[in-house]
Amino acid sequence: MAADRTAPARDSEQAIAAALQRYRVMATVVGVLLVLLFVVAMPLKYFADIPEPVTVLGTAHGWLYALFFLSAVDLALRSKWTLKGAIITLVCGTIPFLSFVAERTVTRKMRAGERV
Repeated sequence: MAADRTAPARDSEQAIAAALQRYRVMATVVGVLLVLLFVVAMPLKYFADIPEPVTVLGTAHGWLYALFFLSAVDLALRSKWTLKGAIITLVCGTIPFLSFVAERTVTRKMRAGERV
């Protein structure tokens, strides 16, 4: 019965694992879009006078960064991260290539049972 099913506790291992997976996906997506924006779209805009890729990738990155932000905050609250760790992780989503480094660091620390 549907009434018998209960959601896992907010800070259970299962809930934290799901939040970590969401964070990892969003960090990868945001990182790829940001790299494409800086490596492909911006040179096209400034050297070939083709502004459309910046508009498309910039908008996509902006909206998806909002989802990344929410997934990182969700994981931080569930895992009781330090404020410094949460802020550094969120800022890393705005710097090309750093979202990949931050994602690996967060994953390693989370799997080792350390606070971020």
